Amino acid sequence: MSGLPYRLNVGAALFNRRGQVFIGRRADMPAGSAQIWQMPQGGIDEGEDPRQAVLRELEEETGTSKAEILAEHGDWLTYDLPAELAGTLFGGQFRGQRQRWFALRFLGTDADIKLDAHHAPEFVEWRWSALAEVPFLCVPFKYETYATVAKAFAEFAV
Repeated sequence: MSGLPYRLNVGAALFNRRGQVFIGRRADMPAGSAQIWQMPQGGIDEGEDPRQAVLRELEEETGTSKAEILAEHGDWLTYDLPAELAGTLFGGQFRGQRQRWFALRFLGTDADIKLDAHHAPEFVEWRWSALAEVPFLCVPFKYETYATVAKAFAEFAV
């Protein structure tokens, strides 16, 4: 697995006016588990700028484009997939993901978020959460990335 490349990806920490961040319950995770939530994220298309990609992915996963970029994390963050997932996720072509994270301000209302706006929704439910809680709500292999994002964007979490 270590010989495989990382998949280029973007992540969105979408903050509401109260300083809470959007998290969605993944459609492919069983209900009842505490670690099934994540922030919007997705692949960067070939030739696509990460800033364009984060806005596109946000719209695809939340159904809204009512957001503005506040900040960009200065580093690419990586995580490796667990061995049991590496052979199945992303067609078995990647060892994990290399991500550029962005903080965004949500400019709409909760009614603007429509998880079923696109085919094959990523999330089946969503809520606003304290940013500091998010690393404990995601799958364990994303913990370090989410903890880094939470620290980097803490100034937006009021």
